[in-house]
Amino acid sequence: MVKFMRYDVAIIGGGPVGNYLANLLAGEFKVVVIEAKNSFGGKACTGIMGAENYEKLNLPKEAIINKLRGAIFYSRIQSFEIERPTPQAYVVDRKLLERKLAENAIRHSAEYYMGARFLGFKNGKAIVQRFNEKFEIEADFYVGADGINSKVAQEIGAKTDAEFLSGYEVEVVGDFNRTDFVEIWVNKDINNEFFMWLAPINNSNARLGTFGTYDSLLRFVKLKLLKESNIVEIKAGNVGLGFRKPWVKGNVALVGDAALQIKPLTAGGIVYGMLCSHALRYSIRRGNLKIYEDLCKDIKKQISFGLKVRRLFKALNQDQIEKFFEILSSDEAKEVIESYSDFDDHKKTITALVKNPKLLARGLKVFPMLLRYLV
Repeated sequence: MVKFMRYDVAIIGGGPVGNYLANLLAGEFKVVVIEAKNSFGGKACTGIMGAENYEKLNLPKEAIINKLRGAIFYSRIQSFEIERPTPQAYVVDRKLLERKLAENAIRHSAEYYMGARFLGFKNGKAIVQRFNEKFEIEADFYVGADGINSKVAQEIGAKTDAEFLSGYEVEVVGDFNRTDFVEIWVNKDINNEFFMWLAPINNSNARLGTFGTYDSLLRFVKLKLLKESNIVEIKAGNVGLGFRKPWVKGNVALVGDAALQIKPLTAGGIVYGMLCSHALRYSIRRGNLKIYEDLCKDIKKQISFGLKVRRLFKALNQDQIEKFFEILSSDEAKEVIESYSDFDDHKKTITALVKNPKLLARGLKVFPMLLRYLV
């Protein structure tokens, strides 16, 4: 006999965005979360989140493991720094973040089924398998928060137009003195697909990562004069940079990575997904999912702009990148960046640079088609 359960909202996927949405809805609605994994965390994710949004979203302080107030940008032959007097971003323990969100949702009456796999929809119900047991869940609203390979997205026939990349991250033991600065390396001789980063956790541990191949990450590890034998953790995962449409069909909605609500410049998706979770809660409260996508139009604009800059990055060779570094390391550019930089609003920062006549003129000399990519 198949077990049957009834809820107001069924969330498929217990990652950071699914758990955050459960927090927003629990107590007001009868909520269930279906998570395929047996425990939280595990995905390659450096966990760098903008400090301002982290506070606005009221995320758990316990998950913060380091605070960053600046960044050092490296090319093949040069570097420059951007800094602020106060922390601009936090390095977060993703597993602890997910768990704390889940625990809080459960305290507010959300129900969780770990190790439960969503098989599909049948007659308006979600079919779920947990161990050797299958059961049906009926809900007024279903939410796919089940990652870039979303089964829910497949079930509603969502179409995807995106670039998919493999991400790799290692945690390394070493000596890291500037623990409040993240390092960003842009060197196509090492990795032609993406930039590389080093995010310190403390004086003796740091997370290094990139998208592309694991070999390119190891080349970066060696460039930093770190030993491969000092790696204490390796994680991998995939990311999709682009669009998935639609986000809504009938009483089913997609959120987070399942909707590709991901920043194309950094491949971070937690904040965009959580911001869209607020729009989704508003839509659910009003019993009208049709307004959800329109409420997220600012996020869509950010993604569209990020994709343009991503295409620009792919079009540049390393010599052109070096010339752009010369421009960005100028006092004038650094003043603009430090005045307008926003960790989660890349459009704001880059637009401010482009609107500066002197910086724009220098940029056009390096790459005459610059505006074609950014406008």
